Amino acid sequence: QVQLVESGGGSVQAGGSLTLSCATSGYTFSAYCMGWFRQAPGKEREGVATIYPGGGTMYFVDSVRGRFTISRDNAKNTLYLQMNSLKPEDTAMYYCATASWAYAPCSADPTGYSYWGRGTQVTVSS
Repeated sequence: QVQLVESGGGSVQAGGSLTLSCATSGYTFSAYCMGWFRQAPGKEREGVATIYPGGGTMYFVDSVRGRFTISRDNAKNTLYLQMNSLKPEDTAMYYCATASWAYAPCSADPTGYSYWGRGTQVTVSS
């Protein structure tokens, strides 16, 4: 049974930092592209960052590039998102997700991901 559980969200002031974690189980984590996505009220879910199985070739949406870092620990089956210099517009529910196919190219399109966590809320106040 595939499980993804996010943690680390919270409320911070603008300029602050948070680190999100996504603990996974039930599949071969090291074989799959992983992604972080977010969805704000009234907006579509968007890809924030993705990372290939080996940890390379990362993607970041323009709005977070230079502020967010995605990483993974394949020994611990865990995905991370380090978020620095947070802005109010980063406020959203953040989800981690597993690509639909092992060793498939990473995509920022949510439709390319089959397994999702329940999300962790990030709120940034000005």
